[in-house]
Amino acid sequence: QVQLVESGGGLVQAGGSLRLSCAASGRTFSMNAMGWFRQAPGKEREFVATINRSGGSYYTDSVKGRFTISRDNAKNTVYLQMNSLKPEDTAVYSCAASSQRIATTVYEYHYWGQGTQVTVSS
Repeated sequence: QVQLVESGGGLVQAGGSLRLSCAASGRTFSMNAMGWFRQAPGKEREFVATINRSGGSYYTDSVKGRFTISRDNAKNTVYLQMNSLKPEDTAVYSCAASSQRIATTVYEYHYWGQGTQVTVSS
């Protein structure tokens, strides 16, 4: 089992920044890709970004150039630096862990955190 705990969400004005963290514990050696997803009210959960153990990363188009995903393998922690935030970024952000090297859909992730709320005011 792998446990994931997110932190760092909050309320920010448009154009501001937030940094999310996701701490993993348990059988983390079995995991490779770590991802961030988000779900806005009334919408489906969507992929935001992912990073594997080698540092390879992928982003959904709407956050490219604004968000940066990173990880500290020694600390079993993944981060999501979010800059130039927009009201449409408002959502519950969840991190997830996968045994795959590349994973961009919810079906490829085996473990999920509880999520942290990000609210961007206009």
